[in-house]
Amino acid sequence: MRWSIISRVVALSLATLSLAAPPTHELVGRSSNAKEATFDSKAIEKDAFGRPLKPSTFNGQEVPVLQDIDGEKLDTLISKGYWLVEFFSPYCHHCKAFAPTLQTLYELYYTSPPVTPSEDTDPSTSLNSFTRYYDFHFGRVDCVAFGSACQAHEVGSFPTVLVFKDGKMLKKSVGAKSLSEMSEWLEEVLESIKPGSRPKKGLKLPKVGEDHVEGYEAPLGKSKADDAEKGTKAGLKQNEIEDELEEEVSKGKKSASSKGKDKTKKPRPKAELNPNGRSVPLTAEDFLSKVTTTRDPWFIKFYTKWCPHCQHLAPTWHSMARDMKGKLNIGEVDCEAEKRLCKDVHVHGYPTLLYFQGGERIEYSGLRGLGDLLNFANKAVAAGEGVKDVTAAEFEEMEKTEEVIFVYLYDHATTSEDFEALERLLLSLIGRARLVKSKDEKLYKRFKVSTWPRLLVSRDGKPSYYTPLSPRDMRDFRKVLGWMQSVWQPIVAELTAANAKEIMGNKLVVLGILSRDRADEFIIAKREIKNAALEWIDKQTQAFQLERQELRDAKQLRIEEAEDRNDQRALRNAKSIRINMEDIERKEVAFAWVDGVFWERWIRTTYGISVKDGERVVVNDEEVSFLFLSLSLSPSPLPLLLTTDQEEEDTDPAQQNHRYWDTTITGNPIVPSRTSILETLPKIVANPPKISPKTTASFFGHIYFTLRHAFASHPVFGSGALVILLVVLLFYVRSARRGGSGVGGGMNGNGALNGGAMGEKKGWGTGGFFQLPTGGNGKGDGALGGLLGNGAAEKAD
Repeated sequence: MRWSIISRVVALSLATLSLAAPPTHELVGRSSNAKEATFDSKAIEKDAFGRPLKPSTFNGQEVPVLQDIDGEKLDTLISKGYWLVEFFSPYCHHCKAFAPTLQTLYELYYTSPPVTPSEDTDPSTSLNSFTRYYDFHFGRVDCVAFGSACQAHEVGSFPTVLVFKDGKMLKKSVGAKSLSEMSEWLEEVLESIKPGSRPKKGLKLPKVGEDHVEGYEAPLGKSKADDAEKGTKAGLKQNEIEDELEEEVSKGKKSASSKGKDKTKKPRPKAELNPNGRSVPLTAEDFLSKVTTTRDPWFIKFYTKWCPHCQHLAPTWHSMARDMKGKLNIGEVDCEAEKRLCKDVHVHGYPTLLYFQGGERIEYSGLRGLGDLLNFANKAVAAGEGVKDVTAAEFEEMEKTEEVIFVYLYDHATTSEDFEALERLLLSLIGRARLVKSKDEKLYKRFKVSTWPRLLVSRDGKPSYYTPLSPRDMRDFRKVLGWMQSVWQPIVAELTAANAKEIMGNKLVVLGILSRDRADEFIIAKREIKNAALEWIDKQTQAFQLERQELRDAKQLRIEEAEDRNDQRALRNAKSIRINMEDIERKEVAFAWVDGVFWERWIRTTYGISVKDGERVVVNDEEVSFLFLSLSLSPSPLPLLLTTDQEEEDTDPAQQNHRYWDTTITGNPIVPSRTSILETLPKIVANPPKISPKTTASFFGHIYFTLRHAFASHPVFGSGALVILLVVLLFYVRSARRGGSGVGGGMNGNGALNGGAMGEKKGWGTGGFFQLPTGGNGKGDGALGGLLGNGAAEKAD
């Protein structure tokens, strides 16, 4: 009874207050002063931090509200593009003081267009807007509401500002900083995204909290279109670059303003590519105006004058530029004169060859012969024409010359977003494989496709499919490219210095050692290796399916057994079993061939084989870094491109191998025959191998890697064995010195030293040193034999 009376009194009081208090719009309406109304409405549109809750206006352009990011969706959101994210606490006074600075920074950069002006002034749709040009976004995360997200990114104090690139942290700023400090910090990030695109002295900064840059005049009585035009002009004024760059920008402004005045004037025709057939020296200003802010394709060499490899490449580079006249722009940058530009482009070795187009770039990592460079350049030109639409007949013609072709099958319902995502892949495939699209029903039937769009690869006519089918997965650049990288090598690829890491890394490789000089034998041997590869792949596919079915049957058996026993706990456990074939370790087998004449010395010193004696096959299980060392020591007619990008990362020593097989189970050499290969390969893949391997390391190298493997696998026992070995060695040396004569002496009893002087065979001597015995032909069979001489050949025999 008492609570009912109290509730009625409270309800009556609230009703009285609501009647007495007029609504907000009435307060504004009663005000005769327009300024008061404006002030009241603005006060309502800001949060406790003073940040607008509705879209604001800066330099006459509308700016969306700074995005509040859900911590659970943070990683997904920042996985694509660049993101500047503030991690803050609503109870932090430093965060409140920093909020207006961050808001002004966001508004300033959101409305600042790139250097090249555009008629489209809407930042949300214009390709020349800051967001679209740099793929750069802003956001903030409340660490009180989403503490786990902040903890995952190691945020220990507030405010913390992080810049992410495709989900990975790129730059970090802790604490409240001034607008000038934040702008300078952000300019470094933007310059690394688009080298040469930022003004030397940065943007002209407004005062914190202002809605315009100084010098901007708010339009009166003008339309929204006029406001946007004024805002764009004001933004362009901020980006004026001083010195030589200012002249280039002013030329762009004049051309842009003339377009705005004369709408009926026809667009300027596209400039001819490489009209003079020469390599153009580029400065930072030239790089900005000709490469960064255009969609023209450029193949650029970054070099220094003192670099000997650069000097050797120079005549070849200029010859390539002449051959690409009218097809592709060729340029060069002297990194001694343009140190900042080369740093921003992340040049770590000389020469570095990069291909640029539309703000994207790839590095050329192949050989530097004229034919190799022209081959890459011509493929780049073909890629610049876009993804070609082919028919079934055209596709069959391409298969005669191309070993790897990616096919994008689509229908009438495929959207423009799908095609845009497809075009982005072209640049990464230059020099790797062809990419085409088709809606020919004959190809639907050939590849048994019933859902669209569908992406697959045809390698020597054998298809492999990109299994994810959702629109999001089909447009995921990183995911699609990752799949492409796993299948873009031919079924039987040619081993070169450029692809050795990719082919030989962490897998068994059936390597055919062939010679192009014997044309008929070369064609037959390559065909036999390819047939063996196709048959091995079919067998492995059948074995994979059989193994998966056995696991499924085992799971079903557990379920049925639990149901028969009416054991609910066992039933739940059986149903929760997940069959993941990726968790099953299996050694991958790849097939490749190498030119035995071109790499004659490396093959002879590594495997002890000479292609002059006929085509041979070895099955290699090699650590990649050791392979690179061998390749780098092998002389070749063309210089190798072994830059820092090809350095092998540290791997588990226990998983590093330096072994190979070159004989069958009967002891005969493995020859390029499908029978010889397919009979031998299962015995090598077996664990342990049924055929004893040979080592590619030298004598001391073999000892080193054996000890390294032992320490990695059993560190305690390895350390103990090392201590025992040192103690025994120390005891032996002391006893030898006390004895005064060699243990066993030489052949004449006078020790190693005397034996050496007399020209007789050497043994252990009084000096405590030893020398490895030499073979009958007098050539070294010990240390470095596998690399520096014929040691590997003798070991193989």
